[in-house]
Amino acid sequence: MLERINQNPGLTAVVCAIAAILALWAIAALLRRREARAREEMERRILQEQAEMLERLRQATFESVRGAREGQEQSLLVLGQAVSASAQQVAELSRAMEDRQDRLRRTLDERLDVIARLNDRKLEQMRQTVSEKLESTLENRLGESFKLVNEQLSRVHKGLGEMQTLAQGVGDLKKVLTNVKTRGVWGEVRLRALLEDGLAAGQFIENAQVTPGSAERVEFAIRLPASDGEGALLPVDSKFPQEDYLRLVNASQAGDGEGVRAATQQLVRAVTEQARRVSDKYIKPPVTTDYAVLFLPVESLYAEVARVDGLLENLQNKFRVLVAGPSTFAALLTSLQMGFRTVALQKRSGEVLALLSAVRAEFQKYGEAVQKARTRLEQASGDLDAIDTRTRVINRKLRDIGEDVPPPDGKDAGKPAP
Repeated sequence: MLERINQNPGLTAVVCAIAAILALWAIAALLRRREARAREEMERRILQEQAEMLERLRQATFESVRGAREGQEQSLLVLGQAVSASAQQVAELSRAMEDRQDRLRRTLDERLDVIARLNDRKLEQMRQTVSEKLESTLENRLGESFKLVNEQLSRVHKGLGEMQTLAQGVGDLKKVLTNVKTRGVWGEVRLRALLEDGLAAGQFIENAQVTPGSAERVEFAIRLPASDGEGALLPVDSKFPQEDYLRLVNASQAGDGEGVRAATQQLVRAVTEQARRVSDKYIKPPVTTDYAVLFLPVESLYAEVARVDGLLENLQNKFRVLVAGPSTFAALLTSLQMGFRTVALQKRSGEVLALLSAVRAEFQKYGEAVQKARTRLEQASGDLDAIDTRTRVINRKLRDIGEDVPPPDGKDAGKPAP
């Protein structure tokens, strides 16, 4: 039963939800017991306080009555001493004291009744308040708990629907991958997506012709970077031996050791045959590189191939074929992209050196032009100094001429000549 529950996530979620509901009911019962105990403790404390208050009132009444009696006795003694003076006054005083005692007793009884009624009313209000708070708190908590359980159940139902949809999708995918041609197209699409993500549009070729004049074409070819023009092509071909891989997976899940060994050997033979075909068809130096890439579109398939000791090294050494999964192929594209960037930087560095040489020649010409302009400015400065000297001489001559001419109106005729 536990294995069925563990294998069915929906049933596990339902059992968890039921356990959560039972736990919430247990917590609610425990809260009710605690609240009943708190209510009983509060009522007992209130009754005890009322009893203490009534006892204090009784003691106060007793003390008051005793004080009244003592006062009466003293008054009677005084009256006894004054009986001879006025018997009528003694009788009136006695009646007054009795009336006073009666009024005092009635007043105390009324006050005690009022206090008791007030205590009963307050106790009832406190009970109602505590009950309302307990009921509201319990309702809110239970409502929140049921709301949470309903949300979890709805999520579980939604998850079951998604799992069913996913199962249908997996079944459809399995049906699609049973077709060899469709499986090859799917691997080609996966390979194209990785190439488009890792390289630029002009850095790889689709359906590249590696042998001039031949109809044989490789699915993809990466144009390797070169500093002196276009480099050689790196052939990349996608293969997906699904049947051999599924036999290995089924034997592994069934715990069949002999079946696992047989399926592994068959998978090794299939991958080796595909590597041999890639080597014979697509490795054509100098048009291509002296090695090619065999792409396995499923990561788990690549893991099973890489788990075989010495298989990848044997294929690389014997057929010059590099087997790559999605992750390793992405890493290879990253390293190739760094090579493209290095070549581009080398080309740009040559252009920058040529530009710097041209700038150096222009800067020499600029220095000569600045020197000529400085010489001309120095000559102009000397000419301006000579012009300034002649201007000062002319001003001095003009000032001397102005001092020798007499004033025209004779205003200074009476002044002595200097």
